Amino acid sequence: MPELTGKVALITGGSTGIGLATAERFAREGAAVVIADVNDQAGEAALDKLRVLGSEARYVHTDVSKPEDCERMVAETVAALGRLDFAFNNAGISGSDQPLPTADYGLDLWHKVISINLSGVYYCLRAQIPAMLKNGSGAIVNTSSVAGQIAFPGTVGYTAAKHGVVGLTKVVAAEYSAQGIRCNAIGPGFIETPMSQNVLASEQAQQWVQAICPAARTGQPEEIANVVYWLCHPGSSYLTGAYLPVDGGLLAKR
Repeated sequence: MPELTGKVALITGGSTGIGLATAERFAREGAAVVIADVNDQAGEAALDKLRVLGSEARYVHTDVSKPEDCERMVAETVAALGRLDFAFNNAGISGSDQPLPTADYGLDLWHKVISINLSGVYYCLRAQIPAMLKNGSGAIVNTSSVAGQIAFPGTVGYTAAKHGVVGLTKVVAAEYSAQGIRCNAIGPGFIETPMSQNVLASEQAQQWVQAICPAARTGQPEEIANVVYWLCHPGSSYLTGAYLPVDGGLLAKR
């Protein structure tokens, strides 16, 4: 029997890239999966993939920058499936394909990046935690980035938000681990996803990644999904409050 039969996983930004790969990983292990996203067309297409894997799957339109959407997302998950065991707060945006020095980083762009990448994680957490407390257990994984530990010039909004996600993760772990809820963060490096394709598409970009990354390549969404799955698995039961880089060794050289 698959290991997660009877469990429910909620994944934001779950219609493409890392989110979809993770949804598929949970589905293969028998979990019911709820995808939350703003891309309705991609969300419905993702459901078809999950159902082929035998998963009970649902899609909830959710803009994580709106707290009421996050509350509804969790409420609909529990109403439909009876519980919430795992949450992967993965929705995010890069903000801009071009580096922008801090003094030139527009206020509208700042507010948009922070509202989705940082406030969105907080809104999800404050809705998810009460649902997990009712179970007496739960595992939450938040998507940070290598930019949650180091700075890339021209990415002030993204870097600030991803640093903030690590802080949120530690606070939740400190507050709720004794009540059975674990919370960890992952720090993906350069992963081939729809969000990063414009940045990583050029030969020059690929050569740059190969030069700075010990693994000498970009990563695949499935490689991140495997780590998220393990962080939710009972095998990682004593791991909470951690930031785990999944970056091909990039931070090891910093």
